Amino acid sequence: MQSSFAVDPYSPAVAALAKQVYRGFQWSKNYFGLAHKTLSTRLLSLAMPPIDSKSKPLPPELLAWIQQQFDQLIETDWQDAERGVYPTSLLFDNPWDDFFRFYPVIWFDLPEMWQRANQKRYHEFADGIQTSDYPSYYLQNFHHQTDGYLSDTSANLYDLQVEILFGGTADPMRRRILGPLKQELKATALAPHQLKILDLACGTGRTLKQLRATFSQAALCGTDLSPTYLRKANQSLSQNPGELPQLLQANAEALPYLDNYFHAVSSVFLFHELPAEARQNVINQAFRVLQPGGVFVICDSVQAIDSPQLAPMMENFTAIFHEPYYRHYVTDDLNLRLTEAGFAKLETQTHFMSKYWVARKPGSI
Repeated sequence: MQSSFAVDPYSPAVAALAKQVYRGFQWSKNYFGLAHKTLSTRLLSLAMPPIDSKSKPLPPELLAWIQQQFDQLIETDWQDAERGVYPTSLLFDNPWDDFFRFYPVIWFDLPEMWQRANQKRYHEFADGIQTSDYPSYYLQNFHHQTDGYLSDTSANLYDLQVEILFGGTADPMRRRILGPLKQELKATALAPHQLKILDLACGTGRTLKQLRATFSQAALCGTDLSPTYLRKANQSLSQNPGELPQLLQANAEALPYLDNYFHAVSSVFLFHELPAEARQNVINQAFRVLQPGGVFVICDSVQAIDSPQLAPMMENFTAIFHEPYYRHYVTDDLNLRLTEAGFAKLETQTHFMSKYWVARKPGSI
């Protein structure tokens, strides 16, 4: 069951009402995420030893700034939909079936996550989970996720957990890649059905779903290391009309595609979970599989150079969650890495807690 809300572009009254509904929808998710985190922390602290995370309280002025950035993200998201970058229905999309089915499971999983965080068990996987043939850096319980990225339960809970973590802004942040992609691909003058787009580390398919809504006729491909997340992506994407994206289990450091094949490559929330060498390898591979004139768009966490006022939050993120490569990521010069791979015409943007790189491969399609 998916929610949808169609807006008549010729009805200002309906559009104004829809905008207020959307804002209310987003703020309700934000309050829900805050309530969940507050309640779960208090209950678990009473029942079990509190996590020694060494996190620091955020000053009131930073909290006020974050609220302003949240409002700006929501406004930008609405404006992009209103001007036709993507369908307005995407703004109201929510996998309610998954929410009602799996939200209780998150509560049952919390004590185990809490214990694992307290005991610093960062490389723990259930019996029967295949852990061979994966890069060593991948075999982590990132943000204390049970079974890392290698179980069906993890795949089922991931989107809900990310929504709670970001207060309902994960999808609006993902959607910020769609405008640059649409602008760059429109400039190629290719027919919509000729476009080929690859999403790296596609996970459960949320970005691919938004790409399909935006590029309805394009050939979409997605790769991920996790077979269980790809299985979840296939289940979710098969509910949508149109051609299914081609999903492939693959390491983004060694993509199994021909040189100069895709017109666009996207990567969402991947780079902060990679060590430095792997980041460069993934960028090199994106350059290789792109056609001359193609575009590579990255979405990930903000970095220290762009948002120094968020330094307390960045420090808290590494203290509270198990993100072993995040501290290096926030100071890493991805512009330099992209340039060294051969990309040109680099642009960057920031929206709320996320940063974006738009890079072109020299030449023309």
